[in-house]
Amino acid sequence: MEIQSLRSSPNFLFRKNSDNAKYSKDFSETIDPAASAMAAFHVEDPTTGDLDFSAVSASDLRSYARQSYDTGTIDQDTYAALSEPLPMRTIDPSGNVLDLSDVTDGTSFNFRDYYKDQLQIAMSIGDPETVKTLKSVVSFLDA
Repeated sequence: MEIQSLRSSPNFLFRKNSDNAKYSKDFSETIDPAASAMAAFHVEDPTTGDLDFSAVSASDLRSYARQSYDTGTIDQDTYAALSEPLPMRTIDPSGNVLDLSDVTDGTSFNFRDYYKDQLQIAMSIGDPETVKTLKSVVSFLDA
């Protein structure tokens, strides 16, 4: 079996003859840019349908956070904090262990109180980066 380059193959060279004369004519059609322009991607304004963050599913929260990130309402750190999954267990500010294993993407959950509690815990521990991120999350959820 012999392998040849496509560039050197005589079968692919463009020859000027009667078979391909119709392809050698100048392209005379023009494209109207206004007619072909259409919105391929549309981001809805997230403020139009306010969610109740005290009873919202995780998938709805992620979707709302994505829309807000796309429109520039929230920054990347806030979006990352809102879109990460909940842990299986966490603690509240009193030190009680909370089981969150039953919270799924379709389950309603009180994210507002959860992030307020996490902010309070982060402030008591003294982690400035986490406090900054959680403050922006809480302010987003309270808005």
